[in-house]
Amino acid sequence: MKRSRTGAADVAASLRREITEGDMRRNDRLPAERDLAQDYKVSRGTIRRAIDRLKNERLVETKRGSGTYVRQEVGENSASALFQNARPLELVDARFALEPHICRLAVLHGRRSDFADLEELLVRMESSANDPIVFAETDRVFHETLARATGNLLLNWMITNVNRVRHQEEWRKMREATLNRQTILHYNAQHRRILNAIRAREPESAAALMKDHLETARLSLTRAAAT
Repeated sequence: MKRSRTGAADVAASLRREITEGDMRRNDRLPAERDLAQDYKVSRGTIRRAIDRLKNERLVETKRGSGTYVRQEVGENSASALFQNARPLELVDARFALEPHICRLAVLHGRRSDFADLEELLVRMESSANDPIVFAETDRVFHETLARATGNLLLNWMITNVNRVRHQEEWRKMREATLNRQTILHYNAQHRRILNAIRAREPESAAALMKDHLETARLSLTRAAAT
């Protein structure tokens, strides 16, 4: 937990990943707020907001005078093996099955705070056209934040776990082969249209735009795999 973060959404995503991947297990105590703030180089207020997100997702609970503890254990060894062996194209196909409808639900259930988080992440992606690593990590958080905007804990869990494939070595190689400035600019334009449609409360338009975005990503991966 030594990576520098800038927002509550980022800190929550990092802590959530540690829980879902089994690095923190049921009844484990989270580090104190001051220690987390130092690790992530953010204020204690940011840490509190991140922990509040995890509480809303029922991943953690705070015990007065004791601290914050992992409430449920999500990761399993069998699931870890599955994600380790999944291919990048399988990741995109799984996202095809989930994310267009996630856009519809985000239109119905998304809150102003969700849209503010998505805007913050999108601005960061738009400023990272020359940094594929920062873009890729922020892109992952963007899509996970979109899933959380649905208010559906199961969809949130599914997207977070599907995205674990992005930690594979094969995914890293594909990222290096496909992400350049032109591609990132194109992805960012698609992200912007998706977020605009969600904010405009246009569920079918948002779903269609997400399909277009994922089709672009799949085509890029297919071409890279063929070279």
